[in-house]
Amino acid sequence: MKTTEVSAAEEADWLLTPDAVRERAGFLFELAQNGKLDHFRLLPEKLADAADFVAATIRENYPDLKVPPHARWRHFVFEGTDRFAARSHLLPSDPLERARVECEIAITSVLLDAGAGAAWAYTDPETGKSVGRSEGLALASLAMFFDGAFLSDPAAPLRADGERLAGFAEDDLQQGFQISDANPLEGAEGRAALLKRVGDLIIARPDHFPGGRLGGLVDFMIGHAGDKTIPANLIVLTMLHALGRIWPDRIILEGRNLGDTWWHGKIPGSGLIPFHKLSQWISYSLFEPMERLGYAITEQDRMTGLAEYRNGGLFLDLGVLELTDSSSANTAFAPGDEIIVEWRALTIALLDAIAPLVRERLNVSADAFPMAAVLEGGTWAAGRKIAKSKRTGGPPPLNIVSDGSVF
Repeated sequence: MKTTEVSAAEEADWLLTPDAVRERAGFLFELAQNGKLDHFRLLPEKLADAADFVAATIRENYPDLKVPPHARWRHFVFEGTDRFAARSHLLPSDPLERARVECEIAITSVLLDAGAGAAWAYTDPETGKSVGRSEGLALASLAMFFDGAFLSDPAAPLRADGERLAGFAEDDLQQGFQISDANPLEGAEGRAALLKRVGDLIIARPDHFPGGRLGGLVDFMIGHAGDKTIPANLIVLTMLHALGRIWPDRIILEGRNLGDTWWHGKIPGSGLIPFHKLSQWISYSLFEPMERLGYAITEQDRMTGLAEYRNGGLFLDLGVLELTDSSSANTAFAPGDEIIVEWRALTIALLDAIAPLVRERLNVSADAFPMAAVLEGGTWAAGRKIAKSKRTGGPPPLNIVSDGSVF
């Protein structure tokens, strides 16, 4: 693994890659295999049963095994109706401009997700029903986009532009997300601040955001892509480098904001381990817009699974992982606490371990069923399912205090 043998600048560049996520997670996973982690015990004999559970969940959700990528677009489907598709007639007819708009919808929605907490819910204007967690956040953010909440000129075509985002405030979010004392949203201030920093960045970096808009990233990626092919790694690196400055109060190495990167005492050298959960989820969410534009996404499994509480909860709830101190289940932790860093690292490694077992049970190949499908079908859905069966409301097995910019 990368250590202090490389320069700090080289390590900073490397830590902003999916390769670093996988390698450093694998290092902690090896320690777990040898019983050398402080917070978790690994029970590898339980992984086969977990794979059975995930495969059964996939067959239940997608009997034809045609599983789309684990992307934000899935959360726009509510009670069998695809709210994005229902509004698609409002999108531009030009394929490139449509891709820009879809990019803006996906990124703003992902950045406004990061976990809602159990107390918040969105009252859907179309049905009058109360919708919580990721689906509620998705419906609220989608409605905000089509209402022009991220657009500086109401007379202009739909978009998310730097001028408007740079002026985005928590009051804007409170209205769109129906936030009140009776309906509190975890990390609301942090989410609004993320969008404001995105706006500032769009204005400051016209090389990444031509046209002064978030969707300019599509033009940037096309300019660096091959002939109608885009490696998944290019999408991830674009998100990590173009949006890297927006993450608050994070580790800075050689002037680089390392984003979703944390410290763990058992990692040699700098002790740093990245996860890049939101950046990779954004990247998965851009596969479909780029494919609709005519680009094939190659090398998809160079990306990793997502280190978040549904995937991680799956392994805890099914006994693949055990807490060394059971009282930890009743404690609130910050994302940088070592127990959470361990949990997320083990989640990445276990997703890599369970994926081939799930494919074997479904009799599908890795090419036909990449990690994005394993997640969607899949570990995320299975993690939510088992959580609901174990705890009222389906919260994760560990309590994480969210600032609106990690989970």
